[in-house]
Amino acid sequence: MSPRQAPRDLRASDADRDRVLALLAEAVSDGRLTPEEHSDRVQRACTARTLGDLAELTSDLAVPSAQPVRLDGGRVISGIFGPARRDGRWVVPESLTVTAMFGEVEIDFTQAILQARRIVLYATVVGGRLRLFVPDGVSVIVSGHLVLGRRRGSTPLPGPDTPVIEVKGLVLGGEVIVRTPPKSRRFRLFGRRQDPPGLSRS
Repeated sequence: MSPRQAPRDLRASDADRDRVLALLAEAVSDGRLTPEEHSDRVQRACTARTLGDLAELTSDLAVPSAQPVRLDGGRVISGIFGPARRDGRWVVPESLTVTAMFGEVEIDFTQAILQARRIVLYATVVGGRLRLFVPDGVSVIVSGHLVLGRRRGSTPLPGPDTPVIEVKGLVLGGEVIVRTPPKSRRFRLFGRRQDPPGLSRS
């Protein structure tokens, strides 16, 4: 088997380029970039092939947690007597360590890039809360020890090709909450199915 690619070597999508272009536009509008710098970076963003090419264009424009493309997804996520959050467009490694001690940790996978079909999340939740947001089509299983703790929310049982996030570890007097995107609701009016205002048919 060929070695797994480093996050910075993964191919960039059009959506990734759009996120970078949006931050570049914000930076030139508030004076962090000159028009010449903005023009150069926009050209480089439009021709970027990898996530690493894009990440270096914004590294000096925002703190790591606000980067449009994040390559540091392997860092430990700790919410100790306070909140912590990981969201946005980030690269998820095959294993991830999370600690929530009398605090809340939120991990949003809805825009994330999964590097493997099975992700192992090593969690220690003591008197706190671990909240996971996952897209449709991803299953979450909890195989750790729950001592005076609980799990709320569910995902479909995994099939042979279903991406799986497995939560291993200890939940002591805390909880693990799993959420998926809300489903669009439709209703009938005079015998016809119509969408509520503000929603479009998918």
